[in-house]
Amino acid sequence: MSQLSIRPIARLRTERSSIKWRRYAPDVLPLFVAEMDFEPCGAIVDAVSLALASGDTGYLDGPGPLAPAFAEFAERSWGWHVNPDRIHLATDVTVGLVETLRVLVPPVGARVVLTPPVYAPFYEMVGEVQGSVVEVPLVEASEWSLDLERLERVFAEGVDAMLLCNPQNPTGRCHSRQSLEALAELAARYDVPILSDEVHAPLSHPDAVFTPFAPLAEAAGVESFTVTSASKAWNLAALKCAWIVAAGERAADDLTRLPEEVAARTSILGLHASIAALDDTEWRDAALAQITANVDLLAAELGEHVPEARLVRPDAGYLLWLDLRDAGLGDDPAAVLRDVGRVAFNSGPTFGTGGAGFVRVNLACDPSTIVEAVQRIASVVRARRPLELAEAAAR
Repeated sequence: MSQLSIRPIARLRTERSSIKWRRYAPDVLPLFVAEMDFEPCGAIVDAVSLALASGDTGYLDGPGPLAPAFAEFAERSWGWHVNPDRIHLATDVTVGLVETLRVLVPPVGARVVLTPPVYAPFYEMVGEVQGSVVEVPLVEASEWSLDLERLERVFAEGVDAMLLCNPQNPTGRCHSRQSLEALAELAARYDVPILSDEVHAPLSHPDAVFTPFAPLAEAAGVESFTVTSASKAWNLAALKCAWIVAAGERAADDLTRLPEEVAARTSILGLHASIAALDDTEWRDAALAQITANVDLLAAELGEHVPEARLVRPDAGYLLWLDLRDAGLGDDPAAVLRDVGRVAFNSGPTFGTGGAGFVRVNLACDPSTIVEAVQRIASVVRARRPLELAEAAAR
């Protein structure tokens, strides 16, 4: 396994200009937006540098060598047999989802199912296609699983599509094969297209099982589309390259109606970077080892210093769903922790129903950052404990 280097925060603040390092004041510890603090993968740096040096900086009209590269990666990672001819480019995962929705749903008034708490931009995507959100919240008591009974009810009432997040964001859970098979059967019965965001799948944790939705959808006869990228697992958001995979001939036919500009707006540098990432996974494996160690560290630090906190242990990715409902920080703990504790997390309520009292934590960082973040959380929680006791006595 290749060695992973983690840049210290002082260096990151001087070298990086992304929102992670510019949105808040320098005294705010940033553990919010999905960006890694790790040194970049050398194979990717080499691939992009070579493309720049040779002037390979033009436009794209299709995935080219990226399609077989992803097909090979999917086969060896998950046993998913992908037809390279069914792969289309998109600028990023959100663009891929939105443009596929435009192809599928009515231009105004589409009803699109979301399963909150879920990736906040899903709500914006539905708005972009002038649709309305139909929420079917996850079942927290069943480890944040899909509510299949309620999904069947809303499917029967009539919906135009569903956005699936697998692995789930923000909980990091991988939906079980049984649950996904049941979803495919329901979608087939009521003819509901499923668009599956699987961008966190390459970061599935060693003891977890990730199940791609596309093979199950194709077997059930569901029109389905998988949108994914190397952006999360290899920290490539800025390079703007994602891809859409059609499950079955019907879905493949629909993707031929995507505007030509969806591919043309994709970065050729991102394509080269993605191929390099998929071909050389040693860096990803080292990053994953650090991430899983960081999950254990966070659990231990919270157990010692903030026993009111409960974490949802993720199956994939470096984003962790942290339950602070018993910590006395209100419905939006992120706001309190940012303003008082000077540590920035993603706000739970932005993920929709079920997000109140939670924050989303980015663990792709140096372990010392996690220790410092817990110390800041603990200082805020300790300060508010007497206030809670006084309020309880007054009641």
